[in-house]
Amino acid sequence: MISISKLISRKKTPRILACSVFVLAIAGLLTACSTPSTRGSGYRSSGNISSPYSSPIASFQSVSWQDLPGWQGDDLTQAWPAWLKSCDALRKRNSEINWRQVCAQASSISGRDGRAIRQYFEGNFQVYEVRNSATGKDSGLITGYYEPVMNGSQTRTATYTVPLYGLPKAWKGSKPNPAPARAELMSSGVLKGSEIAWVQDPVAAAFMQIQGSGKIRLEDGRVLRLGYAGTNDQPFKSFAQWLLDRKEINRSQATMQGISAWAKRNPGQVEEMLNANPRFVFFKELPGNVSADLGPNGALGVPLTAERSIAIDLKAMPLGAPVFLSTTRPLSSQTLQKLVMAQDTGKAIVGGVRADYYWGSGDAAGELAGRMKQDGKMWLLLPR
Repeated sequence: MISISKLISRKKTPRILACSVFVLAIAGLLTACSTPSTRGSGYRSSGNISSPYSSPIASFQSVSWQDLPGWQGDDLTQAWPAWLKSCDALRKRNSEINWRQVCAQASSISGRDGRAIRQYFEGNFQVYEVRNSATGKDSGLITGYYEPVMNGSQTRTATYTVPLYGLPKAWKGSKPNPAPARAELMSSGVLKGSEIAWVQDPVAAAFMQIQGSGKIRLEDGRVLRLGYAGTNDQPFKSFAQWLLDRKEINRSQATMQGISAWAKRNPGQVEEMLNANPRFVFFKELPGNVSADLGPNGALGVPLTAERSIAIDLKAMPLGAPVFLSTTRPLSSQTLQKLVMAQDTGKAIVGGVRADYYWGSGDAAGELAGRMKQDGKMWLLLPR
């Protein structure tokens, strides 16, 4: 899953490593869109109810359901499968929050009955507006990520010449400390024999490394899912920042799409750009029959749902919780107001009001994720 927050280095968890999508690169290099106010004069706050959850970086103010902009317009049948996945994990966890009771009630509700789903949430959950404790602001950065999907092969061919590597066999049990940076790794020969797949585009392969996971469509129709296996423990350096420093691109081009376009125009400099990031990510083949449509597992341990899962700062709110998100679509003033589930996390996701929005798998999702860097608001839903 890739995020712009750093074009981006993600977490070291087997999640989709949220590098949320590049936001690809650069948190802070694109102009954020502001969220338009959609509250009408009839909206009102509820009396203050103390949140059963405390956070060192976020504060929570109880509000009414009428305070959620776009709540009535959201098709909750689309969010329901993601909530049931959260329940699958939350039932197994010991928590001061009474997830088990609300999840037990969810099992009796039809996923096709939008009215019943709305009544379920409104009857069993209290809404809390989330604010950043340090600033008191009720808005923050919303980026996007996705799961790369590429054509490839498990053997080198005339078309597929770019390897994706597992952990070097020589490192099993004794990884060097410090481990070599990317340039030295690629020239040392230590990676030989650790190839697990071959793809066509070196830049797309690098983006998959930043993302930390992805799918490879093989020529026989099978789908190979690759998960995060580790790194060389070197610091992450942004491709976008490297290009900006050399005035190769401007800030409006500091996106996954802009970097890819630069690489196509400058094939002779691609390796130098890739070596500017000393970090190297290794993959492992994940077992099981993989559907091209099935999302990768997030930090919660359940498959992510396109446009209904987010990555959050674990210091801000509980993993698995329902969250109402109000922001805008990438490079647009069109509102994006949805019930989502906090099912993932990532190193680049820092702050009380901060989310990485999972767009799904493949190129179309990547286009949206790579351009998303919006202002947004969040409301945490907790059992009454």
